[in-house]
Amino acid sequence: MRKTSQLGRWLILSGMVTAFFFWLTTSTHAQAGVLEYRSDRILVKPKAGVTQTTLDNFHREEKCGVLRTFDRLGRLQVLSVPAGQTAASLIAKYQLSGLVEFAEPDYLGQVYNTTPDDPDYVNGMLWGLNIISAPQAWDVLTSASNIVVAVLDTGVRYTHQDLAANMWVNPVDGSHGWNAIDENNNPDDNSSPSIGHGTLVSGVLGAVGNNGVGVCGVAWQTQIMACQCFTNANGLGAISDCITCLDFAQTNGARIINASWGFPTNSLALSNAIVSLQPSNIILVAACGNNTNDLDANPNYPSGYHLPNVISVAATRTNDTLSAYSNYGANTVQLGAPGDGIWSTWSPNDSYYYSESGTSFAAPYVSGACALLMAQYPADTYQQTITRVLSSTDPLPSLAGKCSTGGRLNLQKALRTILINSLPTTNGGPLELCVSGGLNRNCVVWASTNLANWSSVFTNTSAPNGTFNFVDYSVTNSPARFYRASANP
Repeated sequence: MRKTSQLGRWLILSGMVTAFFFWLTTSTHAQAGVLEYRSDRILVKPKAGVTQTTLDNFHREEKCGVLRTFDRLGRLQVLSVPAGQTAASLIAKYQLSGLVEFAEPDYLGQVYNTTPDDPDYVNGMLWGLNIISAPQAWDVLTSASNIVVAVLDTGVRYTHQDLAANMWVNPVDGSHGWNAIDENNNPDDNSSPSIGHGTLVSGVLGAVGNNGVGVCGVAWQTQIMACQCFTNANGLGAISDCITCLDFAQTNGARIINASWGFPTNSLALSNAIVSLQPSNIILVAACGNNTNDLDANPNYPSGYHLPNVISVAATRTNDTLSAYSNYGANTVQLGAPGDGIWSTWSPNDSYYYSESGTSFAAPYVSGACALLMAQYPADTYQQTITRVLSSTDPLPSLAGKCSTGGRLNLQKALRTILINSLPTTNGGPLELCVSGGLNRNCVVWASTNLANWSSVFTNTSAPNGTFNFVDYSVTNSPARFYRASANP
C-alpha cells in the first residue's frame, strides 16, 4: 500500500487560556402522538434522602416488585406493575407520593433498519471504507485491539468467521457480553436470521481485517462486546434493558457504545444513564434515525440528547449526498457517514454476509473510527476524541445545514489531527501548552502575533502517550500570540 503524506491539520489557539463549553438541553415534553411502552414495568428514581425502608414500604403497599436497581444512577429502579393496576395509574401514585424525583413508563424503541431505495446497489463493494479514506488511514493504524466497543443491539453472532477473533471475552466466565432480555450471558444474534441487526453493525465497525475471508471493519482488530437489549423477532427493545446493558458495558471496561436504535421520547432514566458514562470516558455513538425528520424540531433519543459524550450520525450515499431516508438536524446531528448498501457480516450462519441500508450502519463507521483514535491517542479524553472526529470531516454541499459540521467522516484526517490545549498556570506564570499529535510523531509548534506571519518556536517528538508539553516563556512579555502545530506526515 502506497504511503501518503498528510500535512497535519492546523489548530489555532490564542495565548489566552481557552476553554470549550458544551450545553446540555433536554426537553421535558414528550413528543406528540401515542408512545408505546411496556405495560408490565415502570421506572422510578427515588429522591435523595428518602430511606430504603420508606421506599420498600411504599413498594409493598402498591404490591410492586423491584426487578432491577441501578445504584450508579441514584438508585434508579425498574418496578413490576401488579395485577389490577396499569402502568399509568402506578406512575401517578409514585408521582403523588413525594418519594421520587420521577416516575416514567418503560418506553419501547426500535433498531433502525431500512431497505435500500436504489435497486442498483452492488453487494460486496465496501465503498464506505474508500469514501472515508480508510485505506490511507490504515497506513497510520489498523488495530484498536485494546479498545472495547459495546454494541447495544439484537446481540451478535459471535462465532461468525469474521467476528470471532475480535469478540470481547469476559475474564470471569468466557462469555462475550450480556443478554438483558433473557438475563443471561448469551447475547447470540442467531435466533432469528431475518434480523441479524447487531451482527451487521458489528461487522462494519470491527470485522477482522487481513484474514483472507469476507469483509473487514473500520478497525481490523478491536474488542466487540455484545449487549442484547433488542429482540431478534421484531427489533423492539425497552429502555430498562438498554440501561442494563449500558451499566454492564461501563462496569466491564467499554470505551465506546454503539447505539443504532432510538426511542421517540425523552426518557430521564436513559439520559441520566448516558450522563453517568462520562466519568468513565465513554462515548455513545447514536444513529439519528430513518424518518426524514429534522431532529432539531422532532428529536428522537439517544441521538437527540445534546450531551458532550453523544455523537449523532446521519447516513450518506455513494455519491456523498444525504440518504433520502436519513434524519438530519443542523444543531442535533453532528456528521454523516456511509449508510447505503452496506455489505457486512450477518447472522444466519458463520460465513454469511448481507447488504443493508440505514443510519444504523452509518453509526458503526464512527464507532470504529473512535476506537482507532483512542488507540492512536491514548491520553485523550472523550471530548478530545470527539473533537478529532468532528474537526476533520469532509465538507459536503448536501450536508450543509443538515448537521453541525456540514461534513462526512474522514478517517485519515481524524487520525492525523493535532490538538493543542492550554494547561493551567499561576498568575504571571509562563504559558504551557500540551500538544497531542499521535504516537512517536515529530511535531512543530508555530507562533504568530497577527495570524499572517508564523515562525517555528518548538519541535519535538511526542511521547509514548502521543503528547508533549511546551512552555513559552516569552508570552508574558510580548503581545498576544497564536499557536498552531503541524507534522509531516
